[in-house]
Amino acid sequence: MVLRRRPDKSPDEPAEKEKSDNADIRQLEKRLDALDRRLDNIDSMVTAVAERVMSRPMVINVTCPHCGKGIEIALIGTEKPTR
Repeated sequence: MVLRRRPDKSPDEPAEKEKSDNADIRQLEKRLDALDRRLDNIDSMVTAVAERVMSRPMVINVTCPHCGKGIEIALIGTEKPTR
């Protein structure tokens, strides 16, 4: 569901202000659409990882950008691991 709120128009508001407001609204709509696409892509990636984890073990190695310490995360699904 997409909710959009339109600004109230007052009769003494200048046309330039209205054009500026419309441009701001269009820019905001573009940014929200971009955010929606990014969230959809993240959802697709998480789903793919979850499907892979359910079929075989997976290890994720991450390095902390602040301290440089390595972290290893092992994920194992509910199915019996195969070799």
